[in-house]
Amino acid sequence: MNIDILTLFPEFFKSPLEQSLLKRAQTNGICSIQAHDIRKNAPPPHFQVDDTSFGGGAGMVLKPEPLKKTIDECRKESSKVIYLSPQGTPLTQEKCVQLSKEEHLIFIGVHYEGIDERIIESEVDEEISIGDYILTNGCPAALVLIDSVVRLLPGVVSKQASIENDSFTHALFDYPHYTQPQDFDGQKVPDVLLSGNHAQIEKFRKEKALEKT
Repeated sequence: MNIDILTLFPEFFKSPLEQSLLKRAQTNGICSIQAHDIRKNAPPPHFQVDDTSFGGGAGMVLKPEPLKKTIDECRKESSKVIYLSPQGTPLTQEKCVQLSKEEHLIFIGVHYEGIDERIIESEVDEEISIGDYILTNGCPAALVLIDSVVRLLPGVVSKQASIENDSFTHALFDYPHYTQPQDFDGQKVPDVLLSGNHAQIEKFRKEKALEKT
């Protein structure tokens, strides 16, 4: 999978993309992730990427020209362009699974009041929201989506069972987990998990997952 991020702050992604599973996925050639600076396609000398909204309004709007040029530089025949926006379809595990099957994803994560509506109408394939709350910009939202999609790619997570038993995969939250020591400050691991009876352990975990859900 190839992932391109269109942003005004490509440095925002540098550290997260070089950590943990995201780094492993890139190092092993499972996916490539690149952040592109929209400002480079704005006209010199000021490289202005925003302007006031026609009709008035409190915020600035990202101009269509530099964004369109950046999309064109990245777009391929197999590309799916996604705009991270408050009015987008709520992100779910099912949506992450769908996106993990795409060959090329282009994420638009920007600041300001939003982007010119004409770009949404002509260039964007889908709008996605990661929740009903406000962020300073779309970069953290793009990072959330990238992380949730990349971990589903074959070979990224070592144990496939970890993916298959994820919370939300079966419409349930995860069951509680315990590790050593068996007694921690007087709180003991449930006896059934120490019994070696796999049928009873599975029954216990299903019941606890249902309780959480």
